[in-house]
Amino acid sequence: MSIKKNKKTKVIVLTSVLTLCAVVFVYPLLWMIASSFRSLEEIANSGMNVFGTPIDFTYYIRALTAFPFLTYLKNSVFVSLMSIIFTVFSSSLIGYAFARLKTKGSSIVFFIVLSTMLLPGEVLLVPRFMLFRDLGMLDTLYPLFITKMFGHAFFIFLFRQFYSRLPVSMEEAARLDGCGYFKIWWRIFLPLSVPILTSVAVMEFMGTWNSFIDPLIYINSDRLKTLPLGLAGFKGANTTDTNLLMAASLIVILPCILLFFVAQKAFIEGVTFSGSKE
Repeated sequence: MSIKKNKKTKVIVLTSVLTLCAVVFVYPLLWMIASSFRSLEEIANSGMNVFGTPIDFTYYIRALTAFPFLTYLKNSVFVSLMSIIFTVFSSSLIGYAFARLKTKGSSIVFFIVLSTMLLPGEVLLVPRFMLFRDLGMLDTLYPLFITKMFGHAFFIFLFRQFYSRLPVSMEEAARLDGCGYFKIWWRIFLPLSVPILTSVAVMEFMGTWNSFIDPLIYINSDRLKTLPLGLAGFKGANTTDTNLLMAASLIVILPCILLFFVAQKAFIEGVTFSGSKE
């Protein structure tokens, strides 16, 4: 009985601690939502209180009409979709090659690929800027997604680990049917990797959708700005309008929140996948 009692006590304590941590992390988001429905006077009087807020979408309408939201949305969606397509295709193909094509020196090449994760992104800003300047791609959307055609080291690692745990018998059976490496990857491995594809797509979307530095460096025209860059300009013009800032910020981050909850199960399965390697 004492063992069961101690186990129950540990569960209660752990649940309480996790609940407290969840409240601490979620509270700023709740305050943001509450402030987006309040006037400036109500925000000043309510302090950190998030309850008793009337639902009024006036500030959302004002925020959406205060800057070219649809233009920035179109640019962000386009860049995010292109980044996801290029990243998933290239990283999965390279990951499959590292997992299944065991050639001399492949481990060294894989180590070099992983070592690129040690490079801070800021180190590559100037060389990339000079490269895209020489290519005549400044003030276009191409620099925001064209580099994704060559894969991402972390995603390549995830795909390699995923593919290396799939049964070798499937690949051998496909070879007996006359399939080459590319066809095996396209017809067998890729359809089986839905969890990891979802995980990579979600992470890539999060990173691209919220990216601020790259659009700031490469984009000059207002018609090509993405939502984070447009939100920064909106903040500069409405510094004192807290309710408008909260409404605009919530609109920008809402797709990320919804996407994560919709794809949460597949995301976790892809990241934590484990199995016996044959």
